[in-house]
Amino acid sequence: MKFHIVAVGNKLPAWVNNAFTEYSKRFPQEITLQLTEIKPEKRTNNKNKEQLLGAEFQRIKTSIPAGCRIIALDTHGMHYTTIQLADVIEKWMQEGHDTVFVIGGADGLHASIKSSAHATLSLSKLTFPHGLARVILVEQLYRAISLIKHHPYHRI
Repeated sequence: MKFHIVAVGNKLPAWVNNAFTEYSKRFPQEITLQLTEIKPEKRTNNKNKEQLLGAEFQRIKTSIPAGCRIIALDTHGMHYTTIQLADVIEKWMQEGHDTVFVIGGADGLHASIKSSAHATLSLSKLTFPHGLARVILVEQLYRAISLIKHHPYHRI
């Protein structure tokens, strides 16, 4: 199975990249992880929120691999415990489709992405900087895979 993370935001702090890389290296060989960074739309006074989201939507849309299950990250999405997330991922693994997680920019995700996604996931009711959301997501994916593989990383 392959996990894709399509995330608006580039030129992030080194600690974000280091943490993401560290968790990425821990995945078992049969699970691959690919990060695609999307350049955020430049914020100017003559662009409203919808225009910004629309421009980012176009970049995101072209970065989503065909045939993938699309999971949009949004604070209004499903809230799972780690064990519930592991159960969902195990089901996805059995279905055999690769999965792409989409993390929006400063203004979130365009409504078209959320409406076309197979599911919407919330990492928390709290709001996180986008770099931190990326790290939390990859850590939770690693933790879920560890549970599925009966690796001792996750402790209750």
